[in-house]
Amino acid sequence: MRAVAAKDRTSSASSTSSSSSAAPGPVAGSVQESIQIVKDYVRQETLGPLRGAGRWIGFGLGGAIAIAIGTAFLVLGVLRMFQTEMADTFAGRWMSLLPYLIGLVVCLAVIALSFARISREPLAKPDPDTPRTTRSNRKDR
Repeated sequence: MRAVAAKDRTSSASSTSSSSSAAPGPVAGSVQESIQIVKDYVRQETLGPLRGAGRWIGFGLGGAIAIAIGTAFLVLGVLRMFQTEMADTFAGRWMSLLPYLIGLVVCLAVIALSFARISREPLAKPDPDTPRTTRSNRKDR
C-alpha cells in the first residue's frame, strides 16, 4: 500500500508540473503577447512602406536614366554645334578647350536643375485622419 501511495504522489507531482508547463502562466502569456505585438509593429512599419517603395524606386530609376541619356545628347549636341558652327572663333591653343567647358557648364546646369526639382516626400502617403504636427501645435519638452 505504501508503494501505491508513493507512486500516486510522484504521478500527481509530475502531472501538476506537466500541466503548469503546458499552460503558460500570466507572465509567459504577457511576454508572448508583447513579442507578437512587436513583430506586428515591425512588419507594419518596415514591410508596408517597402512594398510601396518598388514603384517609387522604379519611376525614380527610369527618370534618372532618361535624364542621363537626354543630358548626354544635349551636351554632345552643344559641343558639336560650337565646334562646327564657330570653328574660326575657337581656333587657338587654349580656345579649342572652350567648347568643352561650355558643355561642362550645360551639364552642371542640368544637374543643378535636377537637384532643385527633387522633393522630399515620404514613400507612404500621410493618413488624412491623423493630425499633422507643426511647430505651432507642438509642445516644448
